[in-house]
Amino acid sequence: MSRLQKKFKEELLAELRRRHPDRSVMRLTRLTKIVISMGLGDALKDKNALQEHTQELALLAGQKPVVTHSKKAISNFKLREDQPIGLMVTLRRQKMYHFLDRFCHIVAPRIRDFRGFRKKGDGTGNYSFGLTDQQIFPEVPFDKVKRVQGMNVTLVTTADNDADCVELLTLLGFPFK
Repeated sequence: MSRLQKKFKEELLAELRRRHPDRSVMRLTRLTKIVISMGLGDALKDKNALQEHTQELALLAGQKPVVTHSKKAISNFKLREDQPIGLMVTLRRQKMYHFLDRFCHIVAPRIRDFRGFRKKGDGTGNYSFGLTDQQIFPEVPFDKVKRVQGMNVTLVTTADNDADCVELLTLLGFPFK
C-alpha cells in the first residue's frame, strides 16, 4: 500500500467525514482513476516516434500505454481513418496513488517557474492539467529523449462539483496556488 493511499484511508476519510457529516461513507469524494494521454502528431511523419513515446510513457506510468487511433479521415491534417495518433494510460488503485504521490512531491517541484495549479476543475468534479515536457519525470532518462512531448493528465473523482474535487485534492497534497 502506498504512502498516500494509507494516509487517505487512515486520516483523510475521517477528515472528510468530519467536514461532511450529512453524507454517508459511500458518498464521500474519492479519487477513482488517473488518465495520462499524449497526442502524437509526430507519429504521422516518423514511425519511430510512436515506439519511443510508448517506452517513455510506460516508464513514467508503470504500465504499458494503449495506442489511440483516429476515428475519421481529415485531409487538411493528412490524417487517414484508423491511423495511430496518440497514447493513453489509465491508472487505478495502488498505481494511481503511487503516481499522484510521486507527482506531488517529486515532479511538480521540478517544473520550471512553477507556482501551483489553478483551483478550477472541469465543472463535473474532475481535474485536468497539461504538462509540456516529459523530462520532468525522473524515470525518463535525459539522454534517451529525442523529442520533447507534452501530455495531459486527468484526475477523475467521484465529486459532483469542482469544490468537492479541489477539497479532496488539497487534502491529498496536490500543489494548488
